[in-house]
Amino acid sequence: MVRIALTKGRLEKDAVALFEKSGYDTSELSKKGRKLLFGIKNADLEIVLAKAADVATYVEHGACDVGILGKDTIMECGKSFYEVLDLNFGKCRFAVAGPKGKDFYGGHSQKTIATKYPNVAKRHFNEKGLDVEIVKIDGSVELAPALGLADAIVDIVETGETLKENGLAVFEEIAQLSARVIVNKASIKLKKNEIDEFLGRLNNA
Repeated sequence: MVRIALTKGRLEKDAVALFEKSGYDTSELSKKGRKLLFGIKNADLEIVLAKAADVATYVEHGACDVGILGKDTIMECGKSFYEVLDLNFGKCRFAVAGPKGKDFYGGHSQKTIATKYPNVAKRHFNEKGLDVEIVKIDGSVELAPALGLADAIVDIVETGETLKENGLAVFEEIAQLSARVIVNKASIKLKKNEIDEFLGRLNNA
């Protein structure tokens, strides 16, 4: 059996639709209620629903063989597994954003960045040789510049409407993001045929 960890919420609907298109029976998932563990009736697969960061952890430690999660989580977590397939849905981008019209990169003072993704932000500004202070925010990071907590934010941007409504604009794009498939390093050898078949069906669909 191959156990697959699937990110709940934003990516879940598109992933289930892709499974169905690949020929898998997703009837249990479509009437899931509060369940978090599901069997696929016409295949030797088991689906686990979890938060994105937990998907990475489950795959890294071998509790699950395969995971589907956003590239944002992979970039932030830096876990030990193989990233094997871009599913081309859940598309968005990491961006630096701040008050519209502000010259963020001007001057020599240290900048403060608010973000849910401190590792991504730190790595990005280190590569640019900029000295910044990173403030971790778990909620709506768009508030931070308005409250005077930060000069800018690093966050996921889809349409940009939320930024616009809060008087913010994109200063710089960091990376393009989408849903990815990851595989446990031991599972890719021990269950090679089963995992190859699963990945092949997803790729064809």
